[in-house]
Amino acid sequence: MSDDKRAVRVLILNTIAFTVCFAVWTMNGVLVTYLVDRGVFAWDKAMIGWLIGIPILTGSVMRLPVGVLTDKYGGRIVYTILMLLAAIPTFLLSFATTYGEFLLASLGFGLSGASFAVGIAYTSVWFKKERQGTALGIFGAGNAGSALTSLGAPLLLRYLTNGDANIEAWRTLPQIYAAVLLLMAVAFFALTHSKKVEHGQTRSLAQRLEPLKYARVWRFGLYYFVVFGGFVALAQWLIPYYVNAYTMSIAMAGLMASIFSLPSGVIRALGGWLSDKYGARAVMYWVFGTCLVCFVFLCVPRMDIQSPGEGVMADKAGEVTFVDEGKVIAAGITYPLRQRPESVRHEVDEGTIVLPTFSFWQEPVVNVGDVVVKRQLLARGITHIYFQANVWIFTILVFIVGIMMGIGKAAVYKFIPEYYPQDVGVVGGIVGVIGGLGGFVCPIIFGYLLKWTGIWTTAWMFFFVVTLVCHAWMFFVVRRIMRERTPELSRQIEDSNGVAVMEIPAHMLADRPSAGAEVRKHSNIG
Repeated sequence: MSDDKRAVRVLILNTIAFTVCFAVWTMNGVLVTYLVDRGVFAWDKAMIGWLIGIPILTGSVMRLPVGVLTDKYGGRIVYTILMLLAAIPTFLLSFATTYGEFLLASLGFGLSGASFAVGIAYTSVWFKKERQGTALGIFGAGNAGSALTSLGAPLLLRYLTNGDANIEAWRTLPQIYAAVLLLMAVAFFALTHSKKVEHGQTRSLAQRLEPLKYARVWRFGLYYFVVFGGFVALAQWLIPYYVNAYTMSIAMAGLMASIFSLPSGVIRALGGWLSDKYGARAVMYWVFGTCLVCFVFLCVPRMDIQSPGEGVMADKAGEVTFVDEGKVIAAGITYPLRQRPESVRHEVDEGTIVLPTFSFWQEPVVNVGDVVVKRQLLARGITHIYFQANVWIFTILVFIVGIMMGIGKAAVYKFIPEYYPQDVGVVGGIVGVIGGLGGFVCPIIFGYLLKWTGIWTTAWMFFFVVTLVCHAWMFFVVRRIMRERTPELSRQIEDSNGVAVMEIPAHMLADRPSAGAEVRKHSNIG
């Protein structure tokens, strides 16, 4: 069999195995919500956030050591062992009866999330640099495993429990997931081929970890915190979000959540192709910019607010001689009033409202025969603000965010084999750790923000702030690189206010590892 055919086979099996591992990794998003909703366990929002996030923690922190092992021993053996080990706590989850037992089992099966570090390193050694972005994008489509869980697990739970009649049958679900992991491990080892990074066994541990001292690696990690950590967190958090904010069933919530997670996983291949063609940094500008716009709209919660508005005061003292909804007459002066509009929206509305609506009116606070003094209030003003937060508009915005995150995930990992071709496992591992930690801490942060404020949209406010930091950091780093390496060109493209126009030269000058790649690799400014 030719190397090209082997590469294709490895890529296909890598992607399938990653899909299975990702489905297992995000299992708690459905399972925990189901168990709490059915009253099997009485866990609050913060406890749910921990259970959703704890498998993500294991998968995240294990990515670096797993990446190092992959560089040294090769992806075939490491991937197989990882799936076999993850299958054990997945099976043991079916025997959990307390919060502590559930937490420990979740901590164990979270090892399946470290499969990403193996797959990235194992895939990259089979493809040339000009095809790595596309290949890694295809591999990353395994993120769609979360959508398979979001869609399939609620239906499977309903089938296993006979429509909730036998609720304890939920324990069969993790057993099925464990069996699939076991079968996938056997098939993967039997059908793939061994290949390691060149010089992978002769380098010391210190040499392998050397790239971690560069700021660029940690910056890539923060990008991945948003696009991957955010994806993992939302793929699970959206299920309780839909259940609580839009009073959906878990099955329907899983379907709606899959509108976010399924395209985001599949579109990653397109993100790899775009990164190969236009450069990863140019793609990331679009990703962050689009997400910021969507987050602004998603931050606005559903609301039905009535607030004091502009009132009507008496111009002079005298007796009130007439009062109705349209006017007040006092001391011989007629004061017209704004009447309550018929179109004032209420909390329950069958129509579709895209933007918030504002209504203003005035209501009399005096009666006929009252004697008022100058500047006394005759009618109080009322301002009514209503925002429907329509579920379909919400879902469209979430869908766009998912698409952008999918493209962004591929773009971030396009950087790694270009800048660190001999350290894909290590660098990919630490970037994956930081990104995976996003998937761990975000549900916990969401849970506490919800507990403190009672507002579900605080999750989007959090993402807006973090994404803005990433976007600004990327802009200023690229600007500094340009000024240091091409000062004359930088001065020529500045406008009269001294603001550099970065978009066009940024990815051309700082993103492509052509001439001077080794200089960029060991530079700490990028």
